[in-house]
Amino acid sequence: MFLTYLRRELRRRRKAALVVASGLALGIALVIVVNAVSAGMNQAQGRVLESLYGLGTDMTVTKAAVPPEEGGTAQRPRFRFDAGDDDDAEQSQDIVMVQGFETLAATTAARVGEQDGVADAVGGLNVRVMKVDGQFKRGEFEQEPGGTRRGGPAAGAVRGGGADFNVDSYSVYGTDVARQELGPLTSSKITSGRTFTADETAADVAVVDSAYAQEKELKAGGTLTVSGTEFTVIGIATADSGDAAADVYLPLARAQTLADAKDKITTVYVKAADSQRIASVKETIQKNISGTTVTTSADLAQTVSGSLSTAADLAAGVGRWLSVVVLVAAFLVAGLLTSSAVSRRVREFGTLKALGWKSRRVTGQVAGEALVNGLIGGALGIGIGLAGAWAITAFSPTLTAQLGGGGGGGRMPGAGPGGAGGPGRGGASRTLDIALTAPVSLTTIALAVALAVAGGLIAGGFGGWRASRLRPADALRRVE
Repeated sequence: MFLTYLRRELRRRRKAALVVASGLALGIALVIVVNAVSAGMNQAQGRVLESLYGLGTDMTVTKAAVPPEEGGTAQRPRFRFDAGDDDDAEQSQDIVMVQGFETLAATTAARVGEQDGVADAVGGLNVRVMKVDGQFKRGEFEQEPGGTRRGGPAAGAVRGGGADFNVDSYSVYGTDVARQELGPLTSSKITSGRTFTADETAADVAVVDSAYAQEKELKAGGTLTVSGTEFTVIGIATADSGDAAADVYLPLARAQTLADAKDKITTVYVKAADSQRIASVKETIQKNISGTTVTTSADLAQTVSGSLSTAADLAAGVGRWLSVVVLVAAFLVAGLLTSSAVSRRVREFGTLKALGWKSRRVTGQVAGEALVNGLIGGALGIGIGLAGAWAITAFSPTLTAQLGGGGGGGRMPGAGPGGAGGPGRGGASRTLDIALTAPVSLTTIALAVALAVAGGLIAGGFGGWRASRLRPADALRRVE
């Protein structure tokens, strides 16, 4: 009887049911889209941070910045070339510099790994190579027409000559080949060749980023010369998103040798045992290991600006509030329309009560109709929301993330390998283009279903309360 009456009433009042369902559908669809966009923003920011120091890294440890001494001079690269008699002699020199000229003892990684709450810690060395090559050309003396000056040398001028040099600067990251589960290399995938093996600690082998390999026409199996040492390119790595963390990856020991930084590292990449304890782990490391700066992913996320940051703020602020407002409005409209429908059915409910229906049964009938409207609205809302999320993912609008200095004592720890700029820079920045997606999780779908049920119950509560207050005698006196 309940289902038969329910089906008949919904079919008879399908316009009103469609209005209620559409209002709920709009609110639920907006909630799904906003949640999907927010999830996409979080994924995009995660990819940005992973491009800096790799997948699975929760924080980095670097040497605390030391203010420059008054009157001191900053360290700068210096090139020296020998003058020779050969006019066409080629000159070439590589300078391998530790990024920022600040290092930690290699044992720091082990000390960090022993701290409470640390699951793993791996050290790495950020290096920049500056290569200058070219040649000097001696100018030629050309005598002027007319011979020589009286009592002096021949009249003329030196023409031509000069210097023509190319400057190439690229980043190198020294990775612990025995422990490659953390660090910048994890943000790239090997697309040609292979990665390092554990026994290649001191081998002259290299993995090259795909963009740099294309620029220099390098392939797996080829060779790359760094500061006079020839390295075999064993693999080509492609960054998962944005720019690669480094142009060239070398075994840590070989990078230390090239940079004259034996037993030194620049960064310790740390994975916490519990993501909920990152803040406390940071405090523990800073307390127990002096002279270091600990930067968490949350600290680094604060340096992200650009359209990605703006869109994330809009999604978290305006988008969520807008979805809440629309959803509340939809619930209120559904409740009011259901209550209004009850008012138009006074004679019907009065007759049912006169025939023996109890108030509880009338209330249940109204609530059941409202609940079905809510479920219909939920189904429509889920469909519209999924379509909106799919459209965002299909079009993949590009957002720009600008990564500036400021995290961790004024330096961006992940920018050392791949960031632009020279040694000792403090405010370098990188700009990454990230394609936005809008993934819809099962949790979001479950939330939509819960909202649909809640909307139906709220509307049913309005109408049921109104219906329960009807008295048969008063209802029968009214004429529709």
